[in-house]
Amino acid sequence: MSSAERAGHASRTVVDVGGRPVRLTHLERVLYPESGTTKAAVLHYYSQAAPVFLPHLAGRPASFLRCPEGVAGERFWAKNIPAGAPDWVQTLDVPVHTKSLRQVVVADLATLTWAGNLGCLEIHTPQWQHAPERHDRLIIDLDPGEGTTMLHTCAAALAVRLALADDGLRAWPKTSGSKGIHLIAPLRPAPADMVSGYAKRLAARLRDQYPQLIADNVRRDRTGLVLLDWSQNTGAKTTVAPYSLRAMPTPTVSTPVTWEEIAACEDPAGLVFTPDDVTRRIAEHGDLLAPLLDPATGQDLPQ
Repeated sequence: MSSAERAGHASRTVVDVGGRPVRLTHLERVLYPESGTTKAAVLHYYSQAAPVFLPHLAGRPASFLRCPEGVAGERFWAKNIPAGAPDWVQTLDVPVHTKSLRQVVVADLATLTWAGNLGCLEIHTPQWQHAPERHDRLIIDLDPGEGTTMLHTCAAALAVRLALADDGLRAWPKTSGSKGIHLIAPLRPAPADMVSGYAKRLAARLRDQYPQLIADNVRRDRTGLVLLDWSQNTGAKTTVAPYSLRAMPTPTVSTPVTWEEIAACEDPAGLVFTPDDVTRRIAEHGDLLAPLLDPATGQDLPQ
């Protein structure tokens, strides 16, 4: 065997993950050059986060942002199951216009490890399980425009919380892993168009109430404003999942937070979390979004 062949062989290994054989390759590859974070470190984080991460992926088709060579290289979205996927990977057929996509459901640690090995740094899911016609979550995606920071986003999140409470809804917050905040309200399954319609009306109401803070139109100039992107509630849209990494220059995580943390935020960096931060938070708090997984927490959509 040549030295090149020995090096290639050394960079590949098969591990047992929950009784499933998972082939790992190039574990030494640096996926985040600014921090020196390797594929091995990414897989380690996902294994540590799996007990709280996987329940939020259950039953939901995954859309992957793949960065096989790392965040500085080519990146692309993958919805259809990749060629050569193990036969034990669960899938779901998702209708799209006149065809359907066969998408992966990340149902266990073996699937999460397999996806991570492919360079799937981000995992996004829709606001529904099993069928796109019925949504079990309302998502409020707060996206800061130019000239705003996480502090503006926190102020917008608190305003949205009050508006939701007025409508009888309770929401749980998480960071987007960038400058944004996502608020998630668990629902008793409701028609997709009704959920989207409510989100659109809510956004318009908040725009009128807070014209110097909140925008509701992605196409308008949003300088100095935080966009309330109500369109994330359409059946075809997806949102980064709780505990997913982001393909940023350095590894950050979409992290569950408390309302107290949002209200107390005085430094935009205070709500930016690395994988190590998140594993410590999990050890201390468990899953702050666990109520979303309890069917008893589901709420009726306001009329």
